[in-house]
Amino acid sequence: MNEFAPRPSRRALLVSGGALFAWPHIPAFAHAAGGRDPRLVVMVLRGAMDGLAAAPPLGDPQYAGLHGALALTRSGPAAALALDGFFGLHPAMPQFARMYREKRALLVHAVATPYRARSHFDGQDVLESGQAGPGLVQTGWLNRAVGLLPPGQRVAPPKGLAVGVVTPLILRGAAPVAGWRPAGNHEPHDDLATRLADLYAQSDKALETSLRQGLALDVIARRETSALSKDGTDLAMRLPARGAAKLIATADGPRIAALSFNGWDTHSNEGGAKGRLGQLLAGLDGAFEEFERGLGDVWKDSVVIAVTEFGRTARINGTSGTDHGTGTLCFLAGGALKGGRVLADWPGLGEAQLFERRDLAPTTDLRAVLKGVLEGHLGLSPAALSKTVFPGSDAVRPMKGLLA
Repeated sequence: MNEFAPRPSRRALLVSGGALFAWPHIPAFAHAAGGRDPRLVVMVLRGAMDGLAAAPPLGDPQYAGLHGALALTRSGPAAALALDGFFGLHPAMPQFARMYREKRALLVHAVATPYRARSHFDGQDVLESGQAGPGLVQTGWLNRAVGLLPPGQRVAPPKGLAVGVVTPLILRGAAPVAGWRPAGNHEPHDDLATRLADLYAQSDKALETSLRQGLALDVIARRETSALSKDGTDLAMRLPARGAAKLIATADGPRIAALSFNGWDTHSNEGGAKGRLGQLLAGLDGAFEEFERGLGDVWKDSVVIAVTEFGRTARINGTSGTDHGTGTLCFLAGGALKGGRVLADWPGLGEAQLFERRDLAPTTDLRAVLKGVLEGHLGLSPAALSKTVFPGSDAVRPMKGLLA
């Protein structure tokens, strides 16, 4: 098990230990006013992403000296992709750069949750629970948001989709969700779930219905992921993204999804234009591309967000990596966005400007970004966002102008 993966509760393991799960007769998300049918996807990057490497502040005079051999440049073999003249984008993300040029992607830099220590477990807890500190609740902010969505036509699939072996904390809670994970090397025989459904038909009709619905989701997702390249390129992120996109693109499928990807802790051998972080960012770029392609016609009403628990140090360490930090960035893509921008109240990278003289100082609360999407895209009220989704966050106002 990855050391940074969240420790699931027994209930979470029970409901998501199989390849899929679902609840019957859950109201689907109602079509929004004006004929919109919005989708929202949240990707959690576990391990703390180096935001200064993913979107380097090329215009900051302190950047190159702090990031040393890992620093990207405006030209040459370590050149970043051009964004707005001040910020660049890691060269491993050409698809996201294209979406940015097409005004269907944006970045928010120098962001952080309220958490200011540097524990992966606690940082992920705060990121996914939506609370001001760790260990306060066992439910996630996205699940609470799902619970606030208005009911629509009663159809079988629930409103939320959790992708992975275990439901991530961000989607745990009272609001029912469906679950799916890509086929792996240790899958049970294909007819096991069918035989279980036959067994449940004799004793628990509701559970039988749920399982058969889950089987239907799995058939849809597997049909799409089976066409992936055989060389394994980007499979760790592309495959879940492709399957999830197909599921949430269906007319009666879930409208909100969460995925999580491990491995973003780059203490050593992070790499600059090429290397370990570049491979991770290439996978993330591929995931964004899969959602764009797989969502098809509903891409125009979609927002896909990638977030991480905190950033990394501004200075590189003695093992050509970066240590646990504070400020970082979040990626947003989708046809519903007013893209082509890097949003940042840039704090600077001078010694006195760094948080605790080591980290990028956060100037934007990540909850403001998430509130802005939930309000503008899904129609949730500021009061509900502050009371239910992110309790006690009245002082954090939703970020305006994110949506087209």
